[in-house]
Amino acid sequence: MRLILDELRALPVLPLHLQMPSDPRLLRICERLHEHPDDSSTTVQWAERLAVDVKTIQRLFLKETGMTFGQWRQQSRLLRALELLATGEKVIDVALALGYESPSAFATMFRRQFDQTPSQFFAES
Repeated sequence: MRLILDELRALPVLPLHLQMPSDPRLLRICERLHEHPDDSSTTVQWAERLAVDVKTIQRLFLKETGMTFGQWRQQSRLLRALELLATGEKVIDVALALGYESPSAFATMFRRQFDQTPSQFFAES
């Protein structure tokens, strides 16, 4: 039993959870990004739309999600990428659908998170 527990501790933990905020302003942002992962709006643009200070958005994101706005968006895109790739979508199509300028930019982000390319990740699954 101890060996099994040691093996489980050694397994890599995949970042597959995304904390949703309770603040209605942040929730509006998060829902938009979930529905339109290619939306590249900045915190400045969101602050203007919501008539709040940029620092408020930044502070609330960290407080309510434990991540910065940029980290949250990247995590959201990553989770969507996993869904799309698992259904057999091509890497180029996934990259463009998620707002990355190129498949290589997407692959770099993916490799940073999982230490392997999207193709390698799903070949081993």
